[in-house]
Amino acid sequence: MSGATRLAWRCWMPIAARAARAYIAGPTLGDALRAAEVTAKRGSAASICPWDSEADSPRGVTDAYVAALRGIAACALDCSLSIKAPSLRYSRDLLDEVIDAARARGTALHFDSLAPETADLTWPLIQHAAERHAPIGCTLPARWPKSVDDAERAIALGVNIRVVKGQWADPVGDANNVAQRYLLLIERLAGRARSVGVATHDPRLAREALTCLIRAGTRCELELLFGLPMRRQLEVAGALEVPVRLYIPYGHAWLPYGLSQVRKNPRILWWTARDWLLRGSAFRGRES
Repeated sequence: MSGATRLAWRCWMPIAARAARAYIAGPTLGDALRAAEVTAKRGSAASICPWDSEADSPRGVTDAYVAALRGIAACALDCSLSIKAPSLRYSRDLLDEVIDAARARGTALHFDSLAPETADLTWPLIQHAAERHAPIGCTLPARWPKSVDDAERAIALGVNIRVVKGQWADPVGDANNVAQRYLLLIERLAGRARSVGVATHDPRLAREALTCLIRAGTRCELELLFGLPMRRQLEVAGALEVPVRLYIPYGHAWLPYGLSQVRKNPRILWWTARDWLLRGSAFRGRES
């Protein structure tokens, strides 16, 4: 690593920490529930998600998930809980504790998608959860070629599906045109999936995807990320008369750029600084 890169690395850490705060409701469950209550008053549902750190144990993450389910029930919110299988170390026993808490309160669980190498380990847990509890959801990154086959698995299981562009590139065969791949995946799900969440802040892409699903008679909703501007996206949802769900993380602030990625690709230092300016500005003046 060159001297210039080392200097940039030292500068990156405080910038990354500040930029990441735009993505979360706050450090506590109470912060997320308050954001979900505000969202409900504005006519939208929510999905809250504790963002853990690498230092958190699977036991601690499980306890956080169960506490979140209790909080959702206590507030009587139209709110699901998003969970991460790697944070549970793919433990079926720990997952069962979360499933039991969700079943007792009738709350939906949704499996987030992370890096490509975590997907194959996550699917057995999704299947197990679907056999024990409904509703269950999973996320399909459109940029991954394997999401085509995973879509068939999700359809067969009858789980809810959230389609995202995907933060992590697939080293096997990443998409050149992610928006095009997104719409092709939507077309594959249309008329076949139980329910599809169109997760994008691109108004044009959202309109095309939702229109395709509506024409096929597939239940759908627009999913937006807390901390980003959403006026134009809400206009699309309103015009098409589809519900909106806000994804609300809380806990440890982190960016979709891992530390190891930064060391391999110093250009991420620039992307982080850009996020600090754009995301931070959007957070201060977001329209939700």
